Amino acid sequence: MTQSPSPASSSASTATATAPSATPPSATAPYAIVEASGQQFWLQPNRYYDLDRLPADVDSTITLNTVLLVNDGSTPTLGQPYVEGASVELRVMAHRRGSKVIVYKMRPKKKTRRKAGHRQELTRVMVQSISLNGQVVA
Repeated sequence: MTQSPSPASSSASTATATAPSATPPSATAPYAIVEASGQQFWLQPNRYYDLDRLPADVDSTITLNTVLLVNDGSTPTLGQPYVEGASVELRVMAHRRGSKVIVYKMRPKKKTRRKAGHRQELTRVMVQSISLNGQVVA
């Protein structure tokens, strides 16, 4: 007695899966990867980002010199660890608080419960410009 293949197994062999690309869709646009608040951020001009709270006033300008990589749209410049002469200029838009995270700890059968909440203090910044050796890349 012969069995015909099930429809699920035959369609799985003919279907081709495409893996998502590792680069963001706007990877051809200028960008910089910077280190701020102990984290690395992919920054593009004229976009806003939420960083950990920075000691700056609203509408003031901050310059980040800890630039790990600069891409002007065609060629990337990689630092070891930082790119010499590269900087990113940010404008502080607002100081905010992140969403609330609930931490709940419980020890079963011991009548011990502890509930705590946390809201991260954030600063929303707008990327004004990315410059490399005094020339504005973006």
